[in-house]
Amino acid sequence: MLRWIAVAALAVLGATPVLWSQKTTAPPEDIYALDRILRIEVDFKEPDWHKRLDSLKEGGYETRLTADVKINGKLYAGAGIRYKGNSSYFNVRNSGYQKLPFNIKVNHSTKNLRLPGGYTTLKLSNVFRDPSFLREVLAYEIAGLYMSAPRANFAKVYVEGEYLGVYNLSESIDDDLIEKFFGNDKGVLVKCDPFWHEERITGCLEGDKSNLQYLGPDSICYRALYEPKEKGSWRALIEFTRIMSREPQRLPSILNIDETLWMLAFDNVIVNLDSYIGQLCHNYYMYRDTFGIWRPIVWDMNLSFGGFRRTGIGAPLTNEKMAELSPFLHFTERNEKRPLIMRLLENDHYRRIYLAHMRTIVDENFANGRYLERARAIQAIIAPEVAADSNRLYNMEAFRQNLSQTVVVDNTSIVGIEELMSRRVTYLLSHPALSKEGPALEKPTALKLGSTVAISAKATGATKMTLYYRYGQYTPWKQAELKDDGGHQDEMAEDGIWGAEIPDGKDIQYYIVAENQYIATVSPRRASKEFYSVP
Repeated sequence: MLRWIAVAALAVLGATPVLWSQKTTAPPEDIYALDRILRIEVDFKEPDWHKRLDSLKEGGYETRLTADVKINGKLYAGAGIRYKGNSSYFNVRNSGYQKLPFNIKVNHSTKNLRLPGGYTTLKLSNVFRDPSFLREVLAYEIAGLYMSAPRANFAKVYVEGEYLGVYNLSESIDDDLIEKFFGNDKGVLVKCDPFWHEERITGCLEGDKSNLQYLGPDSICYRALYEPKEKGSWRALIEFTRIMSREPQRLPSILNIDETLWMLAFDNVIVNLDSYIGQLCHNYYMYRDTFGIWRPIVWDMNLSFGGFRRTGIGAPLTNEKMAELSPFLHFTERNEKRPLIMRLLENDHYRRIYLAHMRTIVDENFANGRYLERARAIQAIIAPEVAADSNRLYNMEAFRQNLSQTVVVDNTSIVGIEELMSRRVTYLLSHPALSKEGPALEKPTALKLGSTVAISAKATGATKMTLYYRYGQYTPWKQAELKDDGGHQDEMAEDGIWGAEIPDGKDIQYYIVAENQYIATVSPRRASKEFYSVP
């Protein structure tokens, strides 16, 4: 015991760790800042551009029409334009509205053209089924606190001089974003979104949309369910699903489990059922980095905060049932058609971290009312522009009301964000699994001892302590168990001080997980998006 007391004392004297957050340097002009609205002007070369874009979309082609585009007055000649979306395109067009969603690629004709910040693609959504105009931007802002997530704000869009209205503008998940998140774009990117009209292949095992279920070794069984962005990626994806199904003990060597737990916790807390955890099991990406680790990326948030009501189990949820959505959705039902949930939550260690992440999201965004402050501030910025938008899909009364209460649009009830989340916070904080207190964990300390680094932490009420560490920002996390000086692995350290030694190296980053029989405490709370660094 004396060794770890000494290490802790020396660390406090001058070898304290530094807390880092994985953030990139903001560009001089941040086009995704939420306190500004972009102006986007599009001038097509073809007079029948609308019909041609419709025809390409109907045919399932991603061919683009050429247009000149101005972004805040700066010209990007020869940009490529196409329609995007599924329900947000087809439902809106079939209802006779002009406000259709766009995908704009500014370097379509001139490959070296870049937007401020190095971006090349703009994703413009028409705020389908979200009268509040808030769901996409608010969800992405919260997600970005804990995991790799696109950013989103708003743009005023003009085509051939005609004002089409206020759109959501979100970052494209492409090579530029992947490089920002993961250091390079040389890995395997897979869009997990089924081709909805494809028929099931005879002879393939029955899966459930893009649920990462193993369907056998033949890639033909997966082709209607996933969209790899690189040729030759099927083998890697299929092997990932096979390991999850047949050898789940190997998951830590091929999956960033902490990021996956954050995604599952986030989707559950904000009732984002138009995602992996809902009936359609889609709207996310998986990226296999150059270290062979799969990383999830959330996507498409316009139906978050209860905008979609189906879990795939039973009838659509009422407002009350959404507010009381179980933290263990699919796990309680032993639903093997959600293997990510099943394989991770059946592990006690991962399940306790998942619950800790849920508590962090609730505490930092909802129990304290922060989401309401942000929502009101965002609506105050865009309200004048929304009022001037004659092509908006919903009236201004719905815009004003839907933050706080349910409104009916297109014969569909869209629950109010505050109405849902105020009741959800009460439910989650009183839930037997989430109301338990985790161990009290003090800030860890680190000290270099020759060729090793000793890391120690004091915890009260912990039965197990785990150290996650790596050498450099983009490298895989390793795991080591912290012990008391006597090496009693399964017993509570008598003086509360736990420690471990790891090999010294360049740029050591780490975080600590303390757990009891109910829930974990993670330090820092936003790990692994934030972490400690050995000085």
